[in-house]
Amino acid sequence: MSEQPTEAETEPPETEAAEPDGFAILTAKLKTLPNSPGVYRMLSESGDVLYVGKARNLKNRVTSYTRARSLSMRILRMVQMTRDLEIISTHTEVEALLLEANLIKRLKPRFNIILRDDKSFPYIEVNLDHDDPMLVKHRGKREKDREYFGPFASATAVNHTLTALQRAFPLRSCTDSDFESRQRPCLQFQIKRCLAPCVGEISREAYGEMVQEARDFLSGRSQNLRDELGGKMQQASDALAFEDAAMYRNRIWALSQIQSKQGVNVDGLEETDVIAAHSAGGQTCVQVFFFRAGQNFGNRAYYPSHTKDDTVGEVLAAFIGQFYDSRPAPKQILLSHDVPSEDLIAEALGIHAGHKVHLLRPQRGGKRELVEQAVRNAEEALGRRQAESAAQTRLLQGVADLFGLPAPPQRIEVYDNSHIQGTNAVGGMIVAGPEGMRKAAYRTFNIKSTEITPGDDFGMMREVLTRRFQRLKKDDADGKTPTAGEWPDLVIIDGGLGQLGVVEEVFAELGIEGVGLVSIAKGPDRNAGRERFFLPGKPPFDLPERDPVLYYLQRLRDEAHRFAIGTHRNRRSRQIGQSPLDEIPGIGPRRKKALLLKFGSAKQIARAGLADLEKVDGISHQMAQQIYDFFNAGA
Repeated sequence: MSEQPTEAETEPPETEAAEPDGFAILTAKLKTLPNSPGVYRMLSESGDVLYVGKARNLKNRVTSYTRARSLSMRILRMVQMTRDLEIISTHTEVEALLLEANLIKRLKPRFNIILRDDKSFPYIEVNLDHDDPMLVKHRGKREKDREYFGPFASATAVNHTLTALQRAFPLRSCTDSDFESRQRPCLQFQIKRCLAPCVGEISREAYGEMVQEARDFLSGRSQNLRDELGGKMQQASDALAFEDAAMYRNRIWALSQIQSKQGVNVDGLEETDVIAAHSAGGQTCVQVFFFRAGQNFGNRAYYPSHTKDDTVGEVLAAFIGQFYDSRPAPKQILLSHDVPSEDLIAEALGIHAGHKVHLLRPQRGGKRELVEQAVRNAEEALGRRQAESAAQTRLLQGVADLFGLPAPPQRIEVYDNSHIQGTNAVGGMIVAGPEGMRKAAYRTFNIKSTEITPGDDFGMMREVLTRRFQRLKKDDADGKTPTAGEWPDLVIIDGGLGQLGVVEEVFAELGIEGVGLVSIAKGPDRNAGRERFFLPGKPPFDLPERDPVLYYLQRLRDEAHRFAIGTHRNRRSRQIGQSPLDEIPGIGPRRKKALLLKFGSAKQIARAGLADLEKVDGISHQMAQQIYDFFNAGA
């Protein structure tokens, strides 16, 4: 199958010659490849990276691609599409492995196994650079002179842990500016959730001991801490200091509550991640469980993109490299399957983390049971995802049938505008497809035109759609290759016949064809279930109230509405630099103070229920309803 480049292929031809295929190109590249470690990139005709790989010997590795009979259909196709090869030499194979993982995450090549969900994890931070430290949630870059405990699988997990820790270790939770300006204890002190170091209710030495106890607990020294607290409780009881004894009792109870929810009875889990995978139907779910200091800090599911030819071990190997590329690996990783080049991966992770990393596949005992539990979680999660995907496929087929599309839409874009009397006007675009809502593809459009009359919904819609599709056309004209599915199959507008006419004009002016277009108007009295649908050149119609396709379209419309309103409120709040409470009619300084004393922050007020709001002094039922509606409109 491989062939050597001919003279006509290496010298400028006098007449047009056939372009060499991928095998000929790779064969020609072999002459200059070194027999040393490195990373190689296969490029397509347009310059896109098709594949990133690492090798102990670059020349030998690329040579294997020129033997067509030994290649799978997927690799054969990749080689046929290859039009160039780039290499980066490294000193060792470990360096090549680290560089490979980094390039795959950044370039997302078509033929690699890709970890698409790469969100950062929250930690608990202790700001030791302050004289009176506190425990707070942290996500992002780490600072010097601060200690971090985690990672936690989600913000919910870390919030629950912080709430429980505050009962056991009543440390301050206020900002540094509030701490410095405080002249009397706050509500947290009254409910025994803070020791009020801001006003000297506790000495700095005693407060420092409390901080150290919290650090000991988060570091896994919980049993020693409970023994110490038990001794102090007994001493206080013997001295007839029953209030102090009750305080120690409550702290021990709080610690027990934390451990009853997070504790595991397996030795050797001081710093361990459990990574388990289950594959079915050409898809794989990878579950990651985080264990720190003998406690379960939660788990998260991932669905790497790969082909049906990839084995579970290959998927896990690629996953591990990309997963720990941007975060340090723990000292121990328990795996459900054997992975290729296990020793090499462990060495690479150790270099990246700064300590030795062990990859283990336990065969018996408590660790094996943890892995099996993680596998069951992966199997169940994959089953739910595939069931949801099947239901989503049926809904998208229903959308295609309803609106006369040639095939189920792979990308649906929904647009909505938000403003108050024309001020801080924004447009929002949400995106949905076979995998549900694609929040990473959501976009906002700040209305820039000064010629639009305040409150002109038609003019705002014209600007948003014009900017959106002008950009898509420009990318195509510049020869850029958009992300797969960048052009929508269906555009949905929140509005009636007027909005539909505006978008039709925009499409006609830009020469946009082949994109489905529909406008959804709320029915009489704005009742859900009585929506009217408007399509170009067709009479309006509605759907039965219990139609599942109608419910799906309502969800899309409501999500666009929620996103647009949320964006508008954020912009408005940034502009005025005030609390959201200042935007509610009838909320003056006295009511605002009462609400903040009750709930602590505007964020907590926004989460409060109607009954809780009514309990605040000075807040009537009508005012509570107004506050609740303000924060929950469109939710």
